Amino acid sequence: MNLATVHARATAGITAPAVRVEVHLSAGLPGLAIVGLPEAAVREARERVRSALMNTRFEWPARRVTVNLAPADLPKGGGRYDLAIALGILVASGQLKPAVEFARFECLGELSLGGALRPVHGVLPAALAARDAGHVLVVPTANAAEAARVNGLEVHAAGSLPELAAMLVDQAPLDAVDAPAAETHALRYPDLADVRGQARAKRALEIAAAGGHSLLMVGPPGSGKSMLAERLPGLLPPLTEAEAIESAAVASVSADGFDAAAWGRRPYRAPHHSASGAALVGGGSHPRPGEISLAHHGVLFLDELPEFDRHVLEVLREPMESGRIVISRAARHAEFPARFQLAAAMNPCPCGYLGDPRGRCRCTPDQIARYRGRISGPILDRIDLHVEVPRVEAVALDPERPADGEPSEEVAARVAQARERQLARAGRINAVLAVAGINRFCRPDAAGKQLLEQASTRLGLSARGYHRILKLARTIADLAGAEAIATPHIAEAIGFRSLDRST
Repeated sequence: MNLATVHARATAGITAPAVRVEVHLSAGLPGLAIVGLPEAAVREARERVRSALMNTRFEWPARRVTVNLAPADLPKGGGRYDLAIALGILVASGQLKPAVEFARFECLGELSLGGALRPVHGVLPAALAARDAGHVLVVPTANAAEAARVNGLEVHAAGSLPELAAMLVDQAPLDAVDAPAAETHALRYPDLADVRGQARAKRALEIAAAGGHSLLMVGPPGSGKSMLAERLPGLLPPLTEAEAIESAAVASVSADGFDAAAWGRRPYRAPHHSASGAALVGGGSHPRPGEISLAHHGVLFLDELPEFDRHVLEVLREPMESGRIVISRAARHAEFPARFQLAAAMNPCPCGYLGDPRGRCRCTPDQIARYRGRISGPILDRIDLHVEVPRVEAVALDPERPADGEPSEEVAARVAQARERQLARAGRINAVLAVAGINRFCRPDAAGKQLLEQASTRLGLSARGYHRILKLARTIADLAGAEAIATPHIAEAIGFRSLDRST
């Protein structure tokens, strides 16, 4: 046999297109040519594969070897095709005669020069695609736990090329990798009871968690803004199986890769304010997800919001509305999910002490206006809750003083009940209701409607701001167990829009 085909998977966003690795041996000067739009790391596979075969007592064929990665117009990157290329050469040269139904197998893995299999990124999306295709997936041992997270997929793992070859010719048992046992321990998040004081900020955090709303906290340094944001994931309901897989799939194709310890945990991303637009959105010649996508189904916390470059903040506008990021390059196009919950924090002025009772602030009105003006109106318009986080008095911080707030567990229980009402009513949480859903499910009573119209005129609300108050009031009503939106719910929602600018 001079021709062999091995199946593999590429990466494109969080999808995994099928790739046929076709290996042909022909007469001519010995050598290896790889075609099919390979990038540098794929072209270098010829050196890794040659050394791996020779160092594991296989023969390198003294013939011309042509490797075609089909489809030819799909860019191929990384070392994920090494294993498929090596197996194709062994089968085409007759050194390996699989005793199993080899056409049903998909193979991923990078080879070391000694023949060991090294892990690769993007295994979870490949596992999902292999399951949908009804195939069996072969991965390095280090990727086995990741692939086995996909229910209904037969996964096999090997630590080296000879080990896999022995499995395929049935000299050793081809054992499937079992799915990881369900975690019996509860996921641990920071407890809301650790935060002293800040009753209004805690209320805003509960509302944000219940409806999936974005949140901006304004207060002096050390008032607890970061502590509050860190506790938001612990108030959210546990990830569903589908959400956990989506979140892990994004991490799988990122530079950091899949983390088994983070399975089922709500992502919490807090990039530094020096981050670039590409760091938030993602990108590169081989597009990878940015912080926005890595926070999918979790929380994206932007501390010192005005210190971010204005152009960087503007990249948030589209994903906050659409829940996805589309990265277009000349050679490729990638789409990543980005259904994140934004939590942000800022000081009230450049020095941070505006309103301090001791008179520490010396900022002029112009300086304060310029500082707050670093956040554009369109971004501020997309943030549902604006809450002040004042300085906490020393007496409240006394360690011998009992906690003055509820633990996260109690708040999370109310949040879960509110979300159940939303899902039963509209099939989605309030923050992502479209206009039709707002008109149907967010109708206030007559007095509430009149109050909202007055506030809209006084604050100069946009249509988006008007609708966001309605969605916020709907969440407040859900937390109260009310079927209808009443005037107190509208009033509280309006109270959380203190930073809206008149136009």
